[in-house]
Amino acid sequence: MADEGAERPGATEQPGTVRPGGRTARVRAAVLAAAGDVLAERGLAGLDLADVARRADVGRTTVYRRWGSAAGLVADLLADMAEQSLPRTDTGSLLGDLKANAALVRRTLTDPRQGPLFKAVIAAATSEAGTAEALHRFYAARIEEWAPCVRQAVERGEVPTGTDPHEVIRAVSAPLYYRALASGDPLDEAAADRAAEAATAAARAGAYVRPKGSSHNA
Repeated sequence: MADEGAERPGATEQPGTVRPGGRTARVRAAVLAAAGDVLAERGLAGLDLADVARRADVGRTTVYRRWGSAAGLVADLLADMAEQSLPRTDTGSLLGDLKANAALVRRTLTDPRQGPLFKAVIAAATSEAGTAEALHRFYAARIEEWAPCVRQAVERGEVPTGTDPHEVIRAVSAPLYYRALASGDPLDEAAADRAAEAATAAARAGAYVRPKGSSHNA
């Protein structure tokens, strides 16, 4: 899912809300790439803005002025990852779409760089509110990207009317994250396929139909 902030004093926008071009865009790309490398190598505790500036070959003043803190840098990194994430796959069937989603999640979590990066951000989110908010926004964006495959399945009659798309997509990712973060069980293609198949079977059985009068948050 490669595919991620508190306002700075005197700023009117959160880090990552400006979409600059030219040199400013190149600076942002270099800094975020360096920040991702540090997170993958050392975790949030090792994310030092001066070190990031050195790695990105950017002035320290530029980094401190624009991002302000490690939390602000992580928030912008997650936003950028959401922007750069691959679009959802449309295979024409719910099972095919969910298998594609599961395969993408598995590739991300087992990638030599992306896997450690996500683990570092998730660990940081347990104790740092700004990182947690940025992570929630990242996953909300990714779930919303894939939700249409469930809505289309409802239209095709594959799953019952009222099926909650967001819950279905979450159900695909949950066992894969459990393997990556908790159990240590192999995160292979077979595990990804089983997650998609289980979510599809549960959706078809009506497990994710919203109770009447309920609402959901993405």
